Amino acid sequence: MTKEELMKRAIRLSEESVKNGGGPFGAVIARDGEIISEASNSVTLDHDPTAHAEVNAIRKACSALNSFDLSGCEIYCSCEPCPMCFGAIYWARLDRIYYGNSRKDAAEIGFDDDFIYREIALDPSEREKKMEILLPHEARKAFEMWKEKSDKIEY
Repeated sequence: MTKEELMKRAIRLSEESVKNGGGPFGAVIARDGEIISEASNSVTLDHDPTAHAEVNAIRKACSALNSFDLSGCEIYCSCEPCPMCFGAIYWARLDRIYYGNSRKDAAEIGFDDDFIYREIALDPSEREKKMEILLPHEARKAFEMWKEKSDKIEY
């Protein structure tokens, strides 16, 4: 499939999602023009704030390929990914992101992801959600265990 065909599929998924009670977002993950996975937003349907189209598609692709590494794949999103999805795309090592609507377009219909993008850039002490370091010495033990583990699977 061409890039345009894959994007049209993501857009169709976003429209179907609206009709089925989900949010207006769809995503397709492909490798060499072949669809590996596709998903739409199911936040309200699944009662899961992380069930964005991109995250759902990443989970399905990882399951299909039996790998947490999606290098060699591309993602087609009906909208510019929110910060959570953007991070997930990087963690999954997808090679490229294509998107239809921008985050400014999303803000115009009530999805203000741009607020979170702005929050990330702030020092933790200046963010709306207050953050506090708590028990750092106790928390360090798991990191030391990981550092010393000889049979770990790096990711």
